[in-house]
Amino acid sequence: MGRILHGEAQCSWDAGKMACGASFRACWLDREAWLDFAPAPMSMVDALARRWRNRMGSSRRRAVLVALTVALVVAGGVGVMYRLGALSRPSPTVSAPPPRLLSVGPRLTSNETSQPLSIQGEHLVPGLTLALGSPLSRQLPLTVVDATQAYARLPSDVVLPDDVPQAVVEVRLSSPDAAMGPEGSARLTVVNDAAFTDLTAMVPSPDGRTLFIASAPTDTVFALDVDTGRVERLAAGDGPSALAAWTDGSGRPWLGVVHRYAAELWLYPLDAATREHRVLPAPLGAEGLVVDGPGGVAFVAERVGDSVQAVSLEDGRVRWTTPVDPNPRALALWKELLAVGSLQTGQLELLWREDGARVSTVVPGPGVSIVGGNTERFRAQVMGGKAPRFLVASERLGHVFMSSLGPNVGPNPQRMEVSANSGVSVVEPSRGVYVRHRGFGAGGTEGLVLDDTAGLLFAADVGLGRVRVLDARALVSSDVAARGAVLQEVAVMPPEGTPRIRPPEDFSTKGRAGEELHSGPSALALSPDARTLYVLNRFTRTVAVVDVREARKGRAHVVRQLPVETSRAQAKRRLGQVLYYVDLGRTGITCDGCHIEGHTGGVFYEKTQPNRIYRSTTLRGSRDTPPYFTPASHVSLMDTVSFVGGRNRFHNPAPSPSEVEALALFNALVATPPNPYRGAEGAPLETVVFPDGGAGRPARGRVLFEGKGACVSCHPAPLYTLDQEMATRGQYLDVGTPVALPLRLEQQDLVPGAATPSLVGAWDVWPLLTSATAGYGVKDERLVVETRFPLRAVLESSGVKHGNAGALTSEERDDLLAYLLTL
Repeated sequence: MGRILHGEAQCSWDAGKMACGASFRACWLDREAWLDFAPAPMSMVDALARRWRNRMGSSRRRAVLVALTVALVVAGGVGVMYRLGALSRPSPTVSAPPPRLLSVGPRLTSNETSQPLSIQGEHLVPGLTLALGSPLSRQLPLTVVDATQAYARLPSDVVLPDDVPQAVVEVRLSSPDAAMGPEGSARLTVVNDAAFTDLTAMVPSPDGRTLFIASAPTDTVFALDVDTGRVERLAAGDGPSALAAWTDGSGRPWLGVVHRYAAELWLYPLDAATREHRVLPAPLGAEGLVVDGPGGVAFVAERVGDSVQAVSLEDGRVRWTTPVDPNPRALALWKELLAVGSLQTGQLELLWREDGARVSTVVPGPGVSIVGGNTERFRAQVMGGKAPRFLVASERLGHVFMSSLGPNVGPNPQRMEVSANSGVSVVEPSRGVYVRHRGFGAGGTEGLVLDDTAGLLFAADVGLGRVRVLDARALVSSDVAARGAVLQEVAVMPPEGTPRIRPPEDFSTKGRAGEELHSGPSALALSPDARTLYVLNRFTRTVAVVDVREARKGRAHVVRQLPVETSRAQAKRRLGQVLYYVDLGRTGITCDGCHIEGHTGGVFYEKTQPNRIYRSTTLRGSRDTPPYFTPASHVSLMDTVSFVGGRNRFHNPAPSPSEVEALALFNALVATPPNPYRGAEGAPLETVVFPDGGAGRPARGRVLFEGKGACVSCHPAPLYTLDQEMATRGQYLDVGTPVALPLRLEQQDLVPGAATPSLVGAWDVWPLLTSATAGYGVKDERLVVETRFPLRAVLESSGVKHGNAGALTSEERDDLLAYLLTL
């Protein structure tokens, strides 16, 4: 019995049987010299023959070779013709094993912008490239860190046919050295977001003649002439996400655009003959924009560092930066204050416009006034707020109006769950008080616009396809007055020929919503004379023109609709989008209510059994990490959307197979956005600065993740969860993390254990842990934000069973945190 060492591994080798338990190309025979041979038995015979030539006579050598050949034929059924002329003893040589690709992560990505990729493999060496198969057919340069890890970046110019929602691409390693012969392959799914127009933001020009509309996935800003219906496409940066229009101190009109994936604020002078613009620096990951025109300041909310910046419109200088709650988006100016809404905490923060200092935090608590909707009787159990979707301020009335799902109801004796009650909340900024919530009990309220002179508030309902006309004065007056504040609901019918999610006879019956839900009103704008309301319809990509001259009398009506984008590419995905946002059963519960824009949505009290407070998980990349729910109860995305889709509408009606297919497709295409802590080549930054101050080194953090920290056993690459592979899915582990938030525990079912979440994109998830205890705390019978950096809370409060985080030094924890932020 001999011994062969395969690099770092070992195997037993029986010379008589010519059997080796591995198929590596480089083996060390008898601990004397490296010999190069292929897995084929022929090469092993070559190696043995060379080795024995100097130890045996010629005749004896031939006899041994014959015996070896016979043994090989008997054992493996392979004939060998030995080359007698090649019996000179070679000098010892070293031949490295070929590079092997094991996986690429994330497995789901988007062509919306440039995306970093992580490559795991074996025997990786500099000079390799990543070969993307059809239909992309291109080579990406690799940054090789060591033999097992490399990084690349998918460029932003990946183009797919408009009607193709996704492309599954085979990925391999490629080397200029033909002798290397890289092995292995992986699959990468690229979502065609760049051809999926999604209209989410709209502002009118100061003169009211033009509407500017943004589609972030397609990098487009549309300019719609409201008189002629003519549409012009403006040049825009990477992912235009928020718009503002204003008149500066000299009376000149401007349009401002900030971006998700470019740290730029684009300024368009609207009185110029051409659409030329200038670019100012702005924070990366911008989601909200509001401008003080006379003061020359733009206020930008961004989600990477979770802050608001005040940027000078003159030179781009940052006047101040203030950290705020995670994922700020909705902004509004009220006198000397700036109101900022967090999509993840559900809180509203008030800052001084002058220096960004925090004035107060506004959030509903137990006993808050709720008027209308199914949560009205649970006001005593309110534990916090739901995400502010849109804000509009009234200096005349002294209040800020906020669209949301209302106060968040926590554990209660009746075990009422999923407390969605879409409507308009009223905040009094001078006192920092959440006054009341006027709930509608159905739909999903999004965009708001105020006619302050007439005291009318218009609210777009994306879930029902309607626009509500509200008496703003009644909303701020009293609970009794607020109950009668709804003056009219205007149905925005979809254009003729718009595909439906179900047959026409299934709508407006048995309490269901009407066919207008196919429109998707999401943003609103008023003409300068307040006689015309413009409604941006997300699903049909149109703008409805509404005559609101007699709105107070309940006589507002749609005059016409102006198309912005007429393409119907990716039709099934569009139907899935409709199903994701709409409220067919008028229950007030939608997919977007819990998973805002496919991401997280704070916490909720639900799940029937076990009934407890859970954090809302992200849907980004979830297609690759079944099973779903805690504990796991659904093994596929199709099964899950069938169950959830039916439950959301209380099975009125049960989802049809075509609905399930479309909704599953839409969910399956929600990709994780690019990681901002990765460099231009896709590799992690050398040093990462934390949201709470301090810094760490990702390279050292990776060593800790795979070694001392013992993280990799439950969070293996490429998706950093056991649920990424069939063999390890569905494990429900107790790792010593808190079971539940300590709020009325007797009304929660406390079941220990949780599935291992994917760590991809964890930099943008708040709170963390199934129990939401990494982020939230409890005080005075309501939830409070204890930290805006939950990853640190997970490491610093981890029990002894959660990896080996407790054994790390402070410096090591910082390095590990830095690595986690780059995943």
